[in-house]
Amino acid sequence: MAAKKEEEAIVSLVDVLEEDEELENEASAVLAGSDPDRCSYPEGYVKRQAVYACSTCTPKDGDSEPAGICLACSYKCHEGHDLYELYTKRNFRCDCGNSKFGEMECKLFPDKAHLNTENLYSHNFFGLYCTCNRPYPDVDDQVQDEMIQCVVCEDWLHGRHLGCAVPDAVELQEMVCEACMKKAPFLWTYAAHIAVPPVAKEEVWKQEEEVKKEEEVKTEEELKQEGEVKKEGEVKKEGEKKEEKNTEEKASGSSGETAQVNGASGCKRKHSEVEAEVDVVGESSREGPAARCSLQELKLRREARREEVGAVFWPTGWRSRLCSCDSCKRMFAGAAVLFLLDEGDTVLAYETKGKSTEEAGGSGGEELLMSAFNNLNRVQQLEIVYEYNDLKAELRDYLQRFAAEGKVVTPEDIRQFFEEQHSRKRRRANPGQYYCS
Repeated sequence: MAAKKEEEAIVSLVDVLEEDEELENEASAVLAGSDPDRCSYPEGYVKRQAVYACSTCTPKDGDSEPAGICLACSYKCHEGHDLYELYTKRNFRCDCGNSKFGEMECKLFPDKAHLNTENLYSHNFFGLYCTCNRPYPDVDDQVQDEMIQCVVCEDWLHGRHLGCAVPDAVELQEMVCEACMKKAPFLWTYAAHIAVPPVAKEEVWKQEEEVKKEEEVKTEEELKQEGEVKKEGEVKKEGEKKEEKNTEEKASGSSGETAQVNGASGCKRKHSEVEAEVDVVGESSREGPAARCSLQELKLRREARREEVGAVFWPTGWRSRLCSCDSCKRMFAGAAVLFLLDEGDTVLAYETKGKSTEEAGGSGGEELLMSAFNNLNRVQQLEIVYEYNDLKAELRDYLQRFAAEGKVVTPEDIRQFFEEQHSRKRRRANPGQYYCS
């Protein structure tokens, strides 16, 4: 077991570089959809863009109103300021230099209206998130917990404050928090049929504990014994299954019908069943304007029920399954969630557009980095160049030792290298400080 874990921990330099490139691509995807050189204000309320809030110009402790700025203004107009990165926001217009900023003028587009009345703001613009109203990162929070963005209110919430367990592969899904579900209660009907089935936290913890115990207790000898017992038991079970099948066929007349009824009952449904229901909803919603309302059809179906508590996680492409008849459109608009009928509104669509733009340009990520680099003064630029060259030379020498000895680079080796780098950097930055042990 130990040898197997050690084997899994080994990673090549290629793996390290590929992981670094993947993280860089993810970061640039968020920015590549926004222009780093021109203020986005003339474009109006942009469908989706990277947005920032300036704590220096609109501090939360004063009488300031929440305000947001575009990517270009964060570089050109707020250089050296304390900024909150808000990821992306929908239908937002740049506030830089308007009445919320006092006498400050936007350097890129000063001719702005006093206010952007259609912008939506939240405590995010003052650096606070979740229902707990805490900053991120939170130095006082000792719990390691991921934050997930609600696709409706666009607030970021801790996984432990969602009122439900976070399912696997959450990066491939969208989440609607409980508060937003209650503001658009018709979404609960869809949740019962096409959303990811809820899993109780207690059940998740129980399953994890059981897996850990099994891994600790089971040895190769026990597994071998289990295999022998299993072979003996399979012969016995086959005879029992045949008897049960004969009994069920006599009672119901068809084992296939029984299986169909059992498969439709209960709230713990298989993903294949969820996808099947999604297809049914999708076919109804894609028909012409004279088609029946698929939402009303779902309401008439009694086999699926879901408790209306906690956040809801939705599978990829779920928006295309929502009914878009005139009646439903009015209902979505009344709940201020009409954008859910637009698949182009998703963050995934925005990032995909950003990646395609970067690939077409060939160096979108580099241009963004150079734009930020050019905003630094000459001394800061030289310091970064020197630091980069030193790091590159030291990493090359460090890896050459492994190549000479024929060793494989492990994650622990890379971690040790950067820890030594941080230690040396602290000594260079604080040459007059000494510590007693």
